[in-house]
Amino acid sequence: MAWRSSAASNRGLIENLAKNGLIKGQPESAKPFSKVDRAHYAPSTPYDDSPQPIGHHATISAPHMHANAVEALLPFILPSDARPAPRVLDVGSGSGYLTHVMAELVGDQGGVVVGVEHIAALKELGEGNVRRSEEGRRFLEAGRVRFRVGDGRKGWVEPGEEAMKWDAIHVGAAAVEVHAEMLEQLNAPGRMFIPVDDDTSQLGQHIFWVDKDKDGKVTRTKQYGVRYVPLTDAPKGK
Repeated sequence: MAWRSSAASNRGLIENLAKNGLIKGQPESAKPFSKVDRAHYAPSTPYDDSPQPIGHHATISAPHMHANAVEALLPFILPSDARPAPRVLDVGSGSGYLTHVMAELVGDQGGVVVGVEHIAALKELGEGNVRRSEEGRRFLEAGRVRFRVGDGRKGWVEPGEEAMKWDAIHVGAAAVEVHAEMLEQLNAPGRMFIPVDDDTSQLGQHIFWVDKDKDGKVTRTKQYGVRYVPLTDAPKGK
């Protein structure tokens, strides 16, 4: 199948994702994937195009899903004259891999990516994984990448930045709905990439693009069927 892009190295994986049409926005989207080694984030067979468990009933998504998410959000993550310092929220940041990839894209003029996890151990895992590379450590020290513990269904408000909105929101676990708090925090214009448990279709989960235009009008577009772990309460004591 076209999305099966497994390889023996990070470079081979990225080349296969591009060859199979999963990475289209070259060089903008291919470059950050090439700079972030999945071996720092996946516990085994890091270059297989498949999801892997990372503990606490969480997974690191398959590379083709990460590529698809970045392609979908790319216009809202890349710096521009209108958006020189993009702000990105990664709900359910898990291993920290996609958080790091998106941080490569937001530029060095104040762009920021915040990963939110509802389990403290996963927040520590993601942050620790990013620290495994020199550039990741630099991003953390500069505040370009930040990891937080909280209920991602409510989005996230950074202390001292209460008036700020998110230009892009990535949700890495399946929600039962597009939660109002996340939608309220989405900038205008902005885009949310979110798997939703689509009860009305009786076919399970689907990826939705939730777009908010400059006037605040919201459009929801169903993309394709997926299977993600659910976006839930944190287990007690976690």
